[in-house]
Amino acid sequence: MKTLVPALLALALAACSTTSPDVIQRGDAQRLSQVQDATVLSVRQVTVEGSQSGTGAVAGGVVGGLAGSSRGGSSRESAAIGVVGAVAGAVIGNTVERIGTRENALEILIQLKNGERRSIVQAQGSETFAPGEAVILVTTGGRTRVTKAPPATPVAPQPRS
Repeated sequence: MKTLVPALLALALAACSTTSPDVIQRGDAQRLSQVQDATVLSVRQVTVEGSQSGTGAVAGGVVGGLAGSSRGGSSRESAAIGVVGAVAGAVIGNTVERIGTRENALEILIQLKNGERRSIVQAQGSETFAPGEAVILVTTGGRTRVTKAPPATPVAPQPRS
């Protein structure tokens, strides 16, 4: 049991990831992004289900099998308890991974300047959005995020040399 708790805790921390609009992926840094103007039509809170990659189940199964097989008297009992421990560990590991990667998110319904409507789900970041608010869609590497539009600033004509 002493090794089970730290191992499951490490598994939970390793399974955590984010799709927060406030966190930019390393591969997206220093890449040119497409920007579109839009207006928020509605916003609602949703939950993005956590992933089940199998990593949690495998790690939990290994930890559970090792912890279980170290119990019991005879080798037959030890093997049986190890199997039960592996199955229980796999179930717990899978659940920890799924819960650890679940995120609170927003579904933002927006209208582009050309009248098209789009829906984007993104993790809840530091910005809040309200209907009628001007936003921009930033698309980089096939992923789009919504952020508040900066205030429009007039472009001054460049002096001729």
